[in-house]
Amino acid sequence: MTTSTTLELLRSHTSDPRRRVLLTGATVVTMDPGLGILPRGDVLIEGDRIAAVAPELPVGDAVVVDATGSIVAPGFVDTHRHAWEAQLRRVMPDVNDLGEYVTSTLVGIAPAYRPEDMYVGTKLAALTAIDSGITTMLDFSHNSRTAGHSDAAVQALADTGIRGVHASMRPHFGDWDGQWPADLGRLRDLCSSTGGGLVTLRLAALATDEIAGPGIAYGPRLADIARDLDIGVSVDAVFGVPSSEAVLRWAAEGVLGPEVSLIHCTGLTGEAWRAMADTGAAVSLAPTSEAQIGLETAVPAIDEALAVGIRPGLSIDVEVALASDMFTQMRALHAIQRMRAVNAVYGTTATPTRIGVHDVLGFATLHGAESIGFGDVTGSITPGKQADILLVHAEDLNNMPLNDPIGTLVLGSDPRNIHAVFIAGRVRKWAGTVLDVDLSALRQDVRASRDRIMKAVQPA
Repeated sequence: MTTSTTLELLRSHTSDPRRRVLLTGATVVTMDPGLGILPRGDVLIEGDRIAAVAPELPVGDAVVVDATGSIVAPGFVDTHRHAWEAQLRRVMPDVNDLGEYVTSTLVGIAPAYRPEDMYVGTKLAALTAIDSGITTMLDFSHNSRTAGHSDAAVQALADTGIRGVHASMRPHFGDWDGQWPADLGRLRDLCSSTGGGLVTLRLAALATDEIAGPGIAYGPRLADIARDLDIGVSVDAVFGVPSSEAVLRWAAEGVLGPEVSLIHCTGLTGEAWRAMADTGAAVSLAPTSEAQIGLETAVPAIDEALAVGIRPGLSIDVEVALASDMFTQMRALHAIQRMRAVNAVYGTTATPTRIGVHDVLGFATLHGAESIGFGDVTGSITPGKQADILLVHAEDLNNMPLNDPIGTLVLGSDPRNIHAVFIAGRVRKWAGTVLDVDLSALRQDVRASRDRIMKAVQPA
């Protein structure tokens, strides 16, 4: 059977909840602690869910995908990305610090965005995520100047077919309609009715009032709103002594728990970390952001998290200065932590405590899903979970021969090796190409949006 014929079969009757797809003959990296790695195994998809995982499964009436020479793995989970900025990619690759980013992007450029620019940026980010194997993306959408801006971002997630989380926050600076957070109830209903159940809502906030005032600083007021709407919370810019004090205050106020994901967490005190562990709060690291932009200590807080028993998720953050893919985040964290571990004991007889490739793959998949409330939904190839699955060619030039499948995923692979991406059982990338994308039209839209925005912010 040819690749094109298989794709035709995969795309026929995609909405049938009884449709079966059998991925066969692959090395299966489940990231399920009870299932582990199958050196040669099959994965059965029924409708939008994983039905079975075993060394060999009967074909029955399933569409068969011969995955010999491939690794089947769970899709990556990006726990924090400001997707609306995507048409500004790498405009400031050598940004010096957070203040420079805030002044340039949030103060200078963000106010020029129209709803259609929100749509274009968010769509570009989501399609890029799918191309690089990210099946779940939390869009920390902090440029919601009007209801139309929010709606455009939600629609962009839905139109790409990604499992998208719209984390809504008002802008930091500039004119806006004042609709947030009152608009969150409407947005929750919009997400529920858009994207076939793949788009959900989360409340987004900052840790303190240092950057943009008290209106978007997390605390009991916003926590009560999120609780009433039954949605989770993602808190950005969590670093340093002020955020440490805020964490202890939230814990005392009873507004810190598993439903709250804290982003970055560099330079926090030991007391803050213990409070986070005691309350079950989640953590999202952005390894290249923390190191490259220089957030507080500039060291991703992986050792601090692990020391108190927190297994964090990973995220991309801002594409104005950083890479867009999860492979880069995994490798950056792997290298930085191991470098620091060895450096800390250099010249002594102590043994360094180093993380490994299994750890970072877990952060990029299972623990990432858990950190944004999706632990029962995605992040591992577990029967009953949603079929968010990657097929990665292990016999490509840069990966062959396959010796260690997790090492190959973390240290060898990149987006070109991803043959297929399934999200909720639907194929979104096949034969290395993201499906249903008019690249020529997308390029035109992206360039036109970028050019208009940059012209609008140039001095007269």
